[in-house]
Amino acid sequence: MRRSKPEPREVSPDVRYNSVPVTFFIHRIMKRGKKSVATTIMYDAMDIIKEKTGKSPVEVMEVALKNVGPVMEVKPRRVGGATYQVPMEVASDRRMTLAMRWILDAATGRTGNSYAEKLAAELVEAANNQGSAVRKREETHKMAEANRAFSHYRM
Repeated sequence: MRRSKPEPREVSPDVRYNSVPVTFFIHRIMKRGKKSVATTIMYDAMDIIKEKTGKSPVEVMEVALKNVGPVMEVKPRRVGGATYQVPMEVASDRRMTLAMRWILDAATGRTGNSYAEKLAAELVEAANNQGSAVRKREETHKMAEANRAFSHYRM
């Protein structure tokens, strides 16, 4: 176990929307250090969201992140010889990380033309409380609810 936690890095907001969550999304999309490709994908998806909804794409993305982010999750805890799934509250930074991961995984699993279109569709659905990412959050909450009996084993 570590002696101390590393300090969180300062992340600068993106160029077009001046938003830190958009920068986090770009970093999550990025593969093999190709940031320009990830930036193009994200901005194309934002343009598609603006066309589809007529709303600000940053607001749609933030609503989607809020809807997908889990409040509770289960973590395994060994007590004696048994392993229990103990429900725990999710910290705000982990909530945002999980929401982004689930949205991007759901977008990757969709059928469609370009990744930007798939990502835009998933973000719009998540903002409307629909889609695979929201279903993943509901499954996580069901698991936490089902294992509420083991909540006294909290870490």
